[in-house]
Amino acid sequence: MTDFEQLEDDENFISKTQIKREMEALQALGKKLLGLSKAQQKKVEMSDTLRDALAEADRIKKHEAMRRHMQYIGRIMRTEDHEKIAARIELFDTTSAAHNKMFHQLENLRDALIGENSQSVLQEYLNENPDIDIQHFRQLIRQAQKEVSQSGKTTNRKKLFKLLREIQDKKLGLA
Repeated sequence: MTDFEQLEDDENFISKTQIKREMEALQALGKKLLGLSKAQQKKVEMSDTLRDALAEADRIKKHEAMRRHMQYIGRIMRTEDHEKIAARIELFDTTSAAHNKMFHQLENLRDALIGENSQSVLQEYLNENPDIDIQHFRQLIRQAQKEVSQSGKTTNRKKLFKLLREIQDKKLGLA
C-alpha cells in the first residue's frame, strides 16, 4: 500500500463511535417524529416505510419493544432525507427559532395589512400570492381595521392571522 492510498483511507475513515453518534441522532429524530400529531406527521415528507413504522410504534406498549423499534426507525432514517425532515419538525416545534420567526413575520404582516400603509402592503402581498380569494381577504382586513378602531376585540384579527398562516403553510407545503 502506497502512502497516497493510506492517506486516502484515513480521510474516508469514520470511527465506530462516530457511526454510533449518527445513529443515535437519527433515532432521536425518529423520536421527535413520533412525538408529532398525526396531522403534523402527514405534512412531513417521508417514505411509506417510515410512515408505517411510525404507525406501528403507536401500538407498541412494552419498553424494550419500543427501544428495538426506535432502532428500526433509526435504520430507516438512514435512507431518508433526514435534514429535510428535521427542518419540518423544527417548524412544528413552538420553542424553535424557525417557528417563532415565522410566527412573528406573520404577525407583522397582519399588523401591516391593518395599519396605515395597508394598500401598498396588500398589493405587494397579492402579487406574491395571486391564487388567494381576494374578496374574502379584503373583507377580513376591513373587519379587522374596524375592530381595531372601535373596540378591543380581536376576533377578526385572529381570523386574518389564521388565513395568513394557512396561505404560508400552503406555500411551504405544510398544508
